[in-house]
Amino acid sequence: MLELSHTTKTHDESRQGEALELMPTGKSDGRKLYIESYGCQMNFSDSEIVASILIDNGFETTKEYREADVIFINTCSIRENAEQRVRKRLKEFGAVKAKNPGLIVGVLGCMAERLKAKFLEEEKLVDVVVGPDAYRDLPNLIDKVEDGNKAVNVLLSREETYADISPVRLNSNGVAAFISIMRGCDNMCSFCVVPFTRGRERSRDVASIVREAQDLFNAGYKEVTLLGQNVDSYKYTPKVEDGEEPLPTVNFANLLALVADVSPELRVRFSTSHPKDITDEVLYTMAKYENICNYIHLPVQSGNSRILDIMNRTYDREWYMERVDAIRRIIPGCAISTDVITGFCTETEEEHQDTLSMMDYVKYDFAYMFAYSERPGTLAAKRFEDDIPEEVKKRRLTEVVNKQQIHSLERAQQHVGKVHKVLIEGFSKRSDLDYCGRNDQNTMVVFPVDPRYKVGDYVQVEGISCTSATLIGKIVD
Repeated sequence: MLELSHTTKTHDESRQGEALELMPTGKSDGRKLYIESYGCQMNFSDSEIVASILIDNGFETTKEYREADVIFINTCSIRENAEQRVRKRLKEFGAVKAKNPGLIVGVLGCMAERLKAKFLEEEKLVDVVVGPDAYRDLPNLIDKVEDGNKAVNVLLSREETYADISPVRLNSNGVAAFISIMRGCDNMCSFCVVPFTRGRERSRDVASIVREAQDLFNAGYKEVTLLGQNVDSYKYTPKVEDGEEPLPTVNFANLLALVADVSPELRVRFSTSHPKDITDEVLYTMAKYENICNYIHLPVQSGNSRILDIMNRTYDREWYMERVDAIRRIIPGCAISTDVITGFCTETEEEHQDTLSMMDYVKYDFAYMFAYSERPGTLAAKRFEDDIPEEVKKRRLTEVVNKQQIHSLERAQQHVGKVHKVLIEGFSKRSDLDYCGRNDQNTMVVFPVDPRYKVGDYVQVEGISCTSATLIGKIVD
């Protein structure tokens, strides 16, 4: 995978393998949990739910796996290299377990269901395997392992949303947080394992989402990102007692407005949108509220209608372009990012050119770009031969990356000379003399520290210069 960086990646390379740690609560019974996460932001959000459940059961977190009583690795199945990294890491944990037989090692998340037999029986790498819908069962499963048994729960649920669990905020900057609004996915894209590893789509209780946003704002957070595999298909019908009038169903546009109404000082972002589901109602809601950021992640995957059809994306080239036109019309200046797969099964050179021409049409601000990697169990693996040579996939990927580099720079240059409202998220990675934060369009902005302002403040920053990924600026009054 290659991507031109920005800070709310659906799959953030800088966070892969991140170990999560919380300040001690004073309620620990002495047991220590080490949890390491891979994959998309949903996995990192899930790790916060896991930590919350186990902290309530006497654990405290640690960043040193050699001192842990339980090691969990929260996994991703979306790319082959992610699985290889997890296997390598499990072997390292196994070496520690050889010296400490009481150590419990477990696999959570998307690899759990698919590879449970290999992990537990064939390779004997782990003691416990837990799928994304079974985290409430973790205390019970840990007890089983302590009694000398292997433990597994990978059952998928049609109801579980963890709505009543307040996730602990691990490794948080105290400024921006993620709120999971739904789980699972009903879109059977032929290249994707998510419907098999995360189950069917279900939306979380709207009241619990708004309450979590309010609680975060009360705790000092200034930005929330609403997370879902496909946020635009969010749909929740409030339950009523027998005999009461039914309440109207809340869709994603309604939810966006409710969260934005928490406070004009609370920025709202969301990810990910599906081109078949993003509605004009959502776009008009974004345009109405100044605190809903003008940024949409709209994965295209391919610019060719035939390839989109065999990917089972359920839209064609013209539909996608119409949605882009609607975004440009209703929210002028809105940033758009995307996902692109090169070398999908049977893709011809002409069809690859359609992807490049789509990129020229949209001129994406950011992109996540992949050469196709067949995933076992997917519809594509069952129906199509992975017939594009690796060197062709990589050459096409290079062409996509080079084109995106041009567009990212072009988009960033449009921010130079303008003043942007930026939320200070922390210090720049390169220097404590600079702050960093993002503008409304999700571009990372770096600017000199001003002692009048602190992390969590909004500031006005004028763009002075840029790279393809970063705007360099200065605070203006």
